[in-house]
Amino acid sequence: MKENNQSSTLDFILLGISGQKEQEYVFFIFFLFIYPITLIGNLLIILAIRSDNHLHNPMYFLLANLSFVDIFFSSVTIPKMLVNHIVGSKAISFGGCLTQMCFMLAFGNTDSYILAAMAYDRAIAISRPLHYTTIMSPRSCVLLVAGSWVIGNSNAIPHTLLTARLSYCGNREVANFYCDIASLLKLSCSDIQFNVKMMHLGVGVFSVPLICITISYIRVFSTVLKVPSTKGVRKAFSTCGSHLTVVALYYGTVMGMYFRPLTSYSLKDAVITVMYIAVTPMLNPFIYRAMKEENQSSTLDFILLGISGQQEQEEIFFILFLFIYPITLIGNLLIILAIRSDIHLHNPMYFLLANLSLVDIFFTSVTIPKALTNYILHSKAISFGGCLTQMYFMISLANTDSFILAAMAYDRAVAISRPLHYTTIMSPRSCVLLVAGSWVIGISNSLPHTLLTAKLSYCRNWEVANFYCDIASLLKLSCSDIRFNVKMMYLGVGVFSVPLICITISYIWVFCTVLKVPSTKGVRKAFSTCGSHLTVVALYYGTVMGMYFRPLTSYSIRDAFVTVMYIAVTPMLNPFIYSLRNRDMKAALRK
Repeated sequence: MKENNQSSTLDFILLGISGQKEQEYVFFIFFLFIYPITLIGNLLIILAIRSDNHLHNPMYFLLANLSFVDIFFSSVTIPKMLVNHIVGSKAISFGGCLTQMCFMLAFGNTDSYILAAMAYDRAIAISRPLHYTTIMSPRSCVLLVAGSWVIGNSNAIPHTLLTARLSYCGNREVANFYCDIASLLKLSCSDIQFNVKMMHLGVGVFSVPLICITISYIRVFSTVLKVPSTKGVRKAFSTCGSHLTVVALYYGTVMGMYFRPLTSYSLKDAVITVMYIAVTPMLNPFIYRAMKEENQSSTLDFILLGISGQQEQEEIFFILFLFIYPITLIGNLLIILAIRSDIHLHNPMYFLLANLSLVDIFFTSVTIPKALTNYILHSKAISFGGCLTQMYFMISLANTDSFILAAMAYDRAVAISRPLHYTTIMSPRSCVLLVAGSWVIGISNSLPHTLLTAKLSYCRNWEVANFYCDIASLLKLSCSDIRFNVKMMYLGVGVFSVPLICITISYIWVFCTVLKVPSTKGVRKAFSTCGSHLTVVALYYGTVMGMYFRPLTSYSIRDAFVTVMYIAVTPMLNPFIYSLRNRDMKAALRK
């Protein structure tokens, strides 16, 4: 219906955070990690508050709503950015751009007013404890949240309508990874003086919560400083400290983006928005951790019994990890740097290898540093939140690792069996999709297990028969009904087995092709290329089967020995496997 409306028919181009392809890939991986953490952390808060009657009070009601807003706030921009990177497109329609801008403004304002409501809640709780239940009644809480939503939407709609009326005649490249009002105003060829005035008025509305927060905390500190008990002062500051940190980060980044002349915006300024859009919503779960007072699953710590449970043997494993972990980090980092710096290694096989090395670095870093720290500090404790986080990343990275191993097997199968079509089948876009798919499947498989485990109760024994939090050990400790969790765990193992089937099929294909080759030298070369990879696959899946393909009740401290091979040794072997027997890699490492 709008044939002549140029703003509607043409797309905008989102230039991204840095505008450089190599850096965009780094930010893609960063967002791929941050976004699931944001979703899981905030969903866990909502589920925990909803399921526990002890948390049905104003403070946690506001916190649940903040988590709800943060989920939508990060979901407005990050998924689009990830999809654009995977698809290799930077386009966004005019309507999509306006929608994104509208929701960003609405959720950003709502977030700030809920933060102000939380500060007001703490001020009343500390300054007027006897009147707290009367002032912060359920009706008052609902009105505070509803008011936050109304103000957020009321501030966003005028800006969206005014921006929609502008014309965009020349450059349509948005110097950011999402559509923000400042970038769109800069691109317009219309008179934007009124829009700029409205934008600054909107910033004024956005500043009102900051003033309320400041007044609330002045009141808190004035009350707290009159308290004679040091313990009471510490408790009050502990309750408010995390919230103040998020407020400072939130408003600090906002001021960095909008409290400057419009003409000064550039690609470099987009880096600031990463803190605003990705990091701040991710911190919400940490606020919950600092504010928790009555949630049993949050206040009590798990005890990691270690690998053997015996002091003498723990010392041996401490020394072993102290050697293995640096070797794993250095070896895998060298592979990544060698592949990045040598143009001869810019092909599918080494691209997949670099991603495998990256995953292995994160995989070992989830558990080993904690084990080393606990030994040095003579502590075996890990918080409930820390335990769930460790379990989530273990499952996620393990799944990602296995699917990348499958992608590597497929790459070798295509290279040996269909060499003439190799460059077409294993195109750069195909490689990116294989890696991105591996990450998505890994994250998707770990999320349900983490959420289900978070809802369980742990009433008696809190001793985990391992040196890290694994799902089997946590299920064994729970006093809830875990039948559904066990079924989901075995379903997860089924998903985890899919790459093994793909690897098996790929190598059957390879061996069938190789056995037809008349040249002995060709056969040796093919088996040499695949032999090392098969060794890692056998070790990797062998240890996984040893851990999980058995009844849940049979788990003990002795079974933790198997995980050392799985967590520490397998990632360490990656650099040796792909460097000692590979001339190209040896040459690149020598450089």
